[in-house]
Parts: sequence; C-alpha cells; structure tokens
Amino acid sequence: MFSVFFAGLQQDLKLALLAPLLCAIFRLIFIEVYGPQKTPRGAWRKWYHCFRYGFWWGMLYNSYVYLLALLLISVPAAFIPAYFAAGDTVRTVVGLLYAAVLYTAFLGRMIFYYHFHDIYNNTLFLGQKADKRNLLDIFFHQNHGLLLLLSYVPFMAASYGLLRGLLGLPSLAWPELGVPYPLQLGIQTAVFVLLIVFYYWIRYAGTLDHRNECEWDEIPPVVKQDVFMAKATWDDLPRLAFLRAMPPKALLTHRDADVVPALAKVAPLESWQTEGNPLAAFHRQAKGAKLAQPSHIFYILGESYYQAPLDPPFQSLNLVEHGRKFWEDAHTFSVPTTLSAGLISQPSLVSLLTGFYDANLEFNENETFWQPWQEGERAITLPHQLKKLGYRSVFWYGGPLNWGSLLHFLPAIGFAQSMDGFEICPGAPRSWLGTYDSDFLARAAELIPQLDDGEPVLHFLYTTSIHGPYTIPVERYGYNTERVMPDAPASVKRDHKLQKQLGCYWYSDKAIMDFIEAMKQRYPDALFIVTGDHATLNIPYASGIVPRREPTLRELHSTCLAIQHRDLQRAWFAGNTIGEHMNIFPTIMELIAPAGHTYLSLAQPLTEPIDHVVTPQHWLTREQIGVYKDRIAQANCVSYEALPLQQDCVRFAAERQGWLELSGWLARHPELLCVHESGT
Repeated sequence: MFSVFFAGLQQDLKLALLAPLLCAIFRLIFIEVYGPQKTPRGAWRKWYHCFRYGFWWGMLYNSYVYLLALLLISVPAAFIPAYFAAGDTVRTVVGLLYAAVLYTAFLGRMIFYYHFHDIYNNTLFLGQKADKRNLLDIFFHQNHGLLLLLSYVPFMAASYGLLRGLLGLPSLAWPELGVPYPLQLGIQTAVFVLLIVFYYWIRYAGTLDHRNECEWDEIPPVVKQDVFMAKATWDDLPRLAFLRAMPPKALLTHRDADVVPALAKVAPLESWQTEGNPLAAFHRQAKGAKLAQPSHIFYILGESYYQAPLDPPFQSLNLVEHGRKFWEDAHTFSVPTTLSAGLISQPSLVSLLTGFYDANLEFNENETFWQPWQEGERAITLPHQLKKLGYRSVFWYGGPLNWGSLLHFLPAIGFAQSMDGFEICPGAPRSWLGTYDSDFLARAAELIPQLDDGEPVLHFLYTTSIHGPYTIPVERYGYNTERVMPDAPASVKRDHKLQKQLGCYWYSDKAIMDFIEAMKQRYPDALFIVTGDHATLNIPYASGIVPRREPTLRELHSTCLAIQHRDLQRAWFAGNTIGEHMNIFPTIMELIAPAGHTYLSLAQPLTEPIDHVVTPQHWLTREQIGVYKDRIAQANCVSYEALPLQQDCVRFAAERQGWLELSGWLARHPELLCVHESGT
C-alpha cells in the first residue's frame, strides 16, 4: 500500500513543477514585452533575485497544487487501485485547469499593464461600475481579444505536452526495508509527516516560519530600486489575493460632484471652486518670524516614541531619562496630548511629509505619485514649502529606503537627498527593521557637517529601534535595570522579556537625545522638532505601577511633540495643550517665516489658540479624546485611576469626513499634485 502511495506522491511533485515553470515563463514574457531592459546583461543580480523571489512568492499559491494532489489523489489512490490507475489522468486535468487559471490571470496582467502602465492595482475594482459593453469593445478591438481567446488552444496544448513530459519522468520504487512491521509503520508515518512539513517549507519561502512569507516590503533592494522589475516579481495570483485582502478604499470610488458638500466643510467652496483645486482654500500668511532663520532644522520622528512615558504616573520606569531634560528645558515647548496623523507608521510619515492626511490611501506606494510633485504656489509638501525659504531637505531613515517605496517617493516630493540606514552604516548591528538608533544617529551626526553648503537645511530623521521583537542588547549601551528604574515594582525588574522592551525605549530615547546634544553643540542656532510616528503599548499596567490594568485612550493614542530653540519662549504658543501632527509645519513657518510669506497648511499653527483637533482616526478637545471607529470617548487628562468610557460618542464627524474627502480628491486627481509629461 505504501509503495503505491510513494509512487503517487512522486507524481504529485512532478505535477507541482508545472505552475512555477509557467510563472517563470510568464515573468520573462512580461519583461520582454514591457521591460526597458530585455536582457540581464550587466544586471545579473537584479534578474536573479527577481526570479528567485518571484518563485517563492508564487509558491504561496502554487504549493496548493502539491498539497491537494497529495491529499486528494495519492492518499485515496493508495487504497483504491482503480483510482491509482487513473491518477495521472486526474493530475493532468488538475494541472491543466490550474494552468488555465494562471494563463487567464497573466493575460489580464498584460492587458492591464497596457492600459495603466502598472500591474493589477485598486483601479481593477473601479471597473465594477464601468460600461461593460465598452470594456468588451476595448478587449476585442484594441487588445485583439479574439486572438487572445484563440491563444488558449496552443497554450493548453503546450501545457499538456509539458505536463505529460513531467509526469513521464522516471520514479523511484519504495525500498524493501526488511524491518518489523511496527518500525516500518513508524517510518512510513514519518515520511508522510515530512511530506506535510515540506509543503509548509515551500509555502513559506524555504523556511517553516510564517513570518518569512514573501511581501512587497521585503523585495530585495537590488530589485526594488528598479520599479519595473519590482512589479515583475509579483506573480498574478498573489497580487490579486493581496488586492482582495485590501479592498478598494471607498474614497477612491467617490464622484467629485457627490463629495463637494462634505469637502466644503473644511475647504470653503468659494475659495477654490473656480480653480477646481481645493488646496487653494488652505493658503495662510505668516505673521512674522519670532526666530532668526536657523541654519539647520532637525525634525526627528521617533518610531513609537510617545507621550505616556513622560507622564507622572510612569516616572518610576524612567524610560525618558534623557528626554525628560529636553522636555523640561525652559526653551522647549511641548504639547501634552498630540494626535498622530496615522495609526501606523507609513500613513503617519506620509501625512507629515505631504501636508495632508494619507488616510490609508498609501500615496507612497502609488507609482503615480513617484513622479515629481508640483513646486510653486500650490506646492504643499514639507520639502517644497521650506524650499521657498531657501531650505534644502535631506531625509535620513534608520532602515532601508525600499521600505514603503521611500526611495521613489522621497525624491518626488522634494527631498534633495535620502540616506539609507543600511547603506550609511555598513556592518553596524541591526534589527529586522533598521540599524540600531545609536549607530544610525551617530553616523548621521558625522555626515551632516559634510553635507553643509552654506545654505539652510532641513534634516528629517526617522528612527527604528522602538519596535518588536526588541532584540537589541541594550545592556551594552548603558541600560541597567536597577540604575534606570530603582523604584519600579520587583515584578517589572524580574521580567526579562519586558525589560528588553522597556530597555529599547530607554535606549532609543538616549540615542535621540545624544544626537540632539551633538547638533546643539555644532549648530547653536538650530531648531529641533521631536515627535513620534504613533503611540505604542509598552507600559506594564498589570504590575501595580498604577491602580488600573488598562491604558487610557490618551495613553493609547497620544504621541509626543516638543519644539526647542535657544531663543524660543513658551509664551508664544497661546497656552495650547492639544495638537496634532498637522500643526507642526505651520508652527515652523510662524516661527521662522517673514511677515506676509504665503504657505499652505490644513491646520492652524500652535502659535494660535486651538480648541479642537480632528484626524481621520480621532477627535480631541482639551477635555476629551475620542476614537471614531469605536465611537467612544474619555477624559483627556493624566490619571492614576481608571477613567470611565463614554459610548456612542462622535464629535466633529462632518469635519472628519471633509478631511477624508480632501485626501480622496487628491488621490483621484494626481494632476493637482504631480508634474506629468504633458507639463500639467
């Protein structure tokens, strides 16, 4: 019986070879038809990694052919002789059906790329409301649809020949072991288990760890630097499954005429209706510089750097041992409750850089927005607006710039240079996300003077170390539990896993402050902005630090924000205790821009009284903080005790929808942001 099964499983393995072979052929055809480089001459590494990574990515779905054949053909065929005799016929049918699916998806990709110069993207879903007769007309008359349909005949014939050739390869016979039956049964069971393990091994890219599943961010940099080859790496089924798991954002499907009333809630119609560009509603004029123009602006975005560790209830942890001195400096202004522009890193970062909410539309991953963005009167990005004041902008990231497609997005929005943490710190220790903050920031401190050209400059630095799995050996960098948190509960000190997490926060805080001190010494007139991309959850509430076991909404959602300059006065900031990421840029302008200087900003500067804040995720007043998706609210205050939640509480809903519709409008109208070949 097992010898029959062993013969069948070898046929299953042969069957499983068909799909990756076809996918590799389709990838090559795609490159040859649309790629700018038709041969690998001079780019062997890029081509190798494109096909290698693409193979493993495709196995996310191609591996199911092997698994299903094993379970649905070989296993029952071992008990049913007639089914075994027909096994190769069944495998042929299965293989041809799957080949037809792959070919259909491939033809769709070729047509889609022809029209949109992109592989499958969310535009695919917009066709649901399109004129189907028009689509058929395009298919048959523009894309030679009849020939494509007829092409199934030679393709299926070729696939049949290839599959029969694979199934006809010689097989091995199961050896006669000559051992007692119980041992023989154990060996056979072990072989079957190994076959299932093998499935998972190929399913997860040559490992048994599901975290190694292939994804866009992990495409090898040598491939991702070439936009086309990065697209070619995607097989069609993984790409379609990816899009299905991330359905089209409703904002992208809205009709302009339908959203104008909502948009008018934040962008008064009379200010932009004639021009058709809602950004015209957000012009502001600076009231006059409060500071002499600084030679350097350092804008530091700390990964998961947030407010709660600064609050009195958690001072026994002493996680901001170094940052606290910065926050308490007489020339530092800080905002006790600050909302992030995004719940996760990418939308938060993109919103800070572009000047409007990303709203999870992933402008940075949309190839349309990799074109140069507009300069001039309607320029809204951070680098372009500061350029009007003479500033050159440099971006520093502790990780690789292929993350979030930053290597394409940053130049488009106006950064003159972008520094990759892996490249500037070769050989330095790193986590899976990026180079350790101390090495990254120390290296940046070395290189920044070398970039000086006598003109003012913005350095935007984004760190990575406050992020799981918290493997940094923080003890080597000065972290000692008893010294840092002598008054913390014993249970906190004994928890090794927790100490690694808390230690990474302490470590990153120290690295950031060491960098700031170094820059203050070199550039005494520098302006510093420090904030986090979003809040995190690292405080051990169950340890007895506070008499509650849950964080407040403020602790969950308030990142931190501080601004420092040697001449800064806290009295300039209108007594504000609430704010958000979008308040940062206009505040910079009101601090350094001359009177009458025009700039674009969705939000008020912190030099003006702010009575409420609204983002796509939250709303905030001096008294309350609310979460839209959960329809809850809570007091906005520092508290040792638990605070009651108010259910079904939604405020400023119309304003929130207005901001969302603005982002959707800009996503649907890239001509308002990007310079196209036509010059528009």
